[in-house]
Amino acid sequence: MSLQIRKIVRYIDETLIEGGKAAERPWIMVAVAVVMKNPWAGQGFVEDLRTTILEVAPPLGEIMVPDLLATIGGADKVEAYGKAAVVGVNGEVEHGSGIIHTLRFGNQYRVAVEGKSFLSFTNKRAGPGTAITIPMMHKDDAGFRAHYLTHEFHIPDAPAADEIVIALGAASSGRPHHRIGDRYQDMEEMQVDQTGKPAE
Repeated sequence: MSLQIRKIVRYIDETLIEGGKAAERPWIMVAVAVVMKNPWAGQGFVEDLRTTILEVAPPLGEIMVPDLLATIGGADKVEAYGKAAVVGVNGEVEHGSGIIHTLRFGNQYRVAVEGKSFLSFTNKRAGPGTAITIPMMHKDDAGFRAHYLTHEFHIPDAPAADEIVIALGAASSGRPHHRIGDRYQDMEEMQVDQTGKPAE
């Protein structure tokens, strides 16, 4: 089944003052969300999702990644990233997961921004107007707590029961007045390794 897109939504959040203090530069978070027909809708339980994933995920990435980068102003503006899927109530969470978790989708974004971290994510089943939550982290280093971000929005008429919303998020920086330190500071102070266990 070919990709069927009903609408594309762009959401921009630009913060100039945080905590009563002006940011040194605007803190920008953007999202691009595609409302698409669930390609497995009406088929009952489908054992083989892979065939359709290979048909739908690559062209979806080809549409969404350039759109997102244009919305934020270019690949060089992206410091943090993430993704999300919301499946309408007649679908399975597995349907959304299948689309966003294949490397044929996510790697298009990661390569475009030269990212090293995995894309943090949410996937769930819900109805129209639900909160669409995109967790984000630094594209190069998951230990930078300044870039532990959440971008949230909603689409009043999506997803319909037989639709899926697929979203990509990006941020131009971490939180403006970050002051809780990074994971590595804790590791050094507590003398623990990357897993959180005491260092030998």
